[in-house]
Amino acid sequence: MIDTMFFLLVFFMVATLSMTVEKGLPVNLPHAASATDEIKELATLSVTKTGELYFDKDKVDSAADIALRLAAKAKAGEEVSVVINADRAVEYGKVIDLMDAVRQAGVSRIAVAVTP
Repeated sequence: MIDTMFFLLVFFMVATLSMTVEKGLPVNLPHAASATDEIKELATLSVTKTGELYFDKDKVDSAADIALRLAAKAKAGEEVSVVINADRAVEYGKVIDLMDAVRQAGVSRIAVAVTP
């Protein structure tokens, strides 16, 4: 009986992990020794190697469009957290411009995704 319960527990744990939704695009993230997985994001911003911007897999034209979407979420009463997935080949200034647009939208919880 205990073996059966243990098997069911493991089965449901693995099944739950396989059903997680990844909102970002696959980019080549930089590495960091102090990386953690503690952030529960509501909005994922991605910057590809070519510099294209995505808001939760939806392509956007500029950082200003992202700021408008985030401001709309913030006005809806949601506590907005943002995770930026930027490819390691992206120019530093492009990521800073994106972070600046997020801050101007009133979002203070910003994280940059890295691989540990």
